[in-house]
Amino acid sequence: MSTKYLLGIDIGSSSVKTALLDVDSGKPVCSTFSPADEMPMISAQPGFAEQDPELWWNELVNSLGLLRKKHPYNAEDIAAIGISYQMHGLVCIDKNNKPVRNSIIWCDSRAVEIGNRAFKDLGEEFCLSNFLNSPGNFTASKLKWVKDNEPSVFEKVHKILLPGDYIALKLTGEPVTTIPGLSEGIMWNYSRKSVATELLDEYGIDKSVVSDVVNTFSEQGRLSSSAAKFLGLKEGTPVCYRAGDQPNNAFSLNVLQPGEIAATAGTSGVVYGVTDRVEYDRASRVNTFVHVNNTADKPRYGILLCINGTGILNSWLRKNFFNGASYNDMNKKAGEVKIGSEGLLIYPFGNGAERVLVNKNPGAAIKNLQFNTHHQGHVLRAAQEGIVFSLYHGISIMKEMGMQVSRVRAGYANMFLSEIFADAFANTSDAVLELYDTDGATGAARAAGIGAGIYKSFNESFEGMTKIKTIEPSPGRVKQYREVYEQWNSQLKNIIQ
Repeated sequence: MSTKYLLGIDIGSSSVKTALLDVDSGKPVCSTFSPADEMPMISAQPGFAEQDPELWWNELVNSLGLLRKKHPYNAEDIAAIGISYQMHGLVCIDKNNKPVRNSIIWCDSRAVEIGNRAFKDLGEEFCLSNFLNSPGNFTASKLKWVKDNEPSVFEKVHKILLPGDYIALKLTGEPVTTIPGLSEGIMWNYSRKSVATELLDEYGIDKSVVSDVVNTFSEQGRLSSSAAKFLGLKEGTPVCYRAGDQPNNAFSLNVLQPGEIAATAGTSGVVYGVTDRVEYDRASRVNTFVHVNNTADKPRYGILLCINGTGILNSWLRKNFFNGASYNDMNKKAGEVKIGSEGLLIYPFGNGAERVLVNKNPGAAIKNLQFNTHHQGHVLRAAQEGIVFSLYHGISIMKEMGMQVSRVRAGYANMFLSEIFADAFANTSDAVLELYDTDGATGAARAAGIGAGIYKSFNESFEGMTKIKTIEPSPGRVKQYREVYEQWNSQLKNIIQ
């Protein structure tokens, strides 16, 4: 009897990852990503960020080809497919299911003022009590930008999709979405439990452009013959899950119940806490969305703190100042420097408007640079500390909302591979940090097993997940990091003026 697998797909802005999960053991078998270098972003002017949706599809084809070479499998052995994707992106398709323009992706800032105006015109209390957020720079506001600035393109729009919805469309031929997906685009009214027609009406957009809704864990379509041929998979294989990358990251770490916290630090950095109460930040510096396991009788919401400039800062330093050195070598050099980087402070706000800064886009900054003191190691350590301090700045807002942050789970990947980063995170936040052998693609594979009915419970789906290490904060290091954070935070107001 052949081994059965679950296939997870993770559509990021840097790469497309795929992973196989062994159904019986629940353990990851193999994963790959493509391209080897990061996928390009198109930025026609400052604050703009786009990608061609077909690029994601092409890299999915490539990643699956690499997966089959690395771990040969029979197409018949894939029991179900799950999808994770970069959140908040806008994909506009015509009646032939073809994109009418590039996707406006998560770190694009062009719609900030559109959302701000709608927040005032609809009323702040109305938006917060019904959408739990300002319309801000989210998907609905990006569509309004297309309507205002590209009317000939807007006329062709038949449906709007999130990036994961688009990949699911390419797999199945069916344009559908989910309630958590609509909530991340500020297209869901929590009070009425229906599409946010109030905002769409404000924008002059007919609700018919919103795709039909399917359950997050369910059979959402089956692999078409053309997609199966392209991907080397079996026609009729069910697609049984989709979720934005941060709710999916929380799922992949078994963060499903109130009070549980997940973190990730890839291109962007996120801390994501689960609650069963409708809570919101009045300034929308952190955002509340429907979590993947939300049900009518057991509501679950995710409070999401996002810092756009996280791993992208480390990547930028590597490409521009360290001649493509390995991240491991960069971490070693940073490790030669003491906590606080001898006064050097870095602010990683160089990747679009930051919600935690009330949608301001100040750019990155270096403070206190001394030519006779600081060298490469100081820059590298200050960059990692600055990312952690940015995350802790947002965690402080979450704490003001009543979220307790005493234990955080994260995948042993990206910035968390750095001992310096992990140590700084645990001690600055004064929280136990647990690192697991998982990632977004593996989480999507587990979730597909639930959606397909292969796993009968969430607990069953996580039986094969392995904890790699636990980092406990220590009072002495907490004190050291907090002192440096206070220095960093004291100058933040000068950065964002």
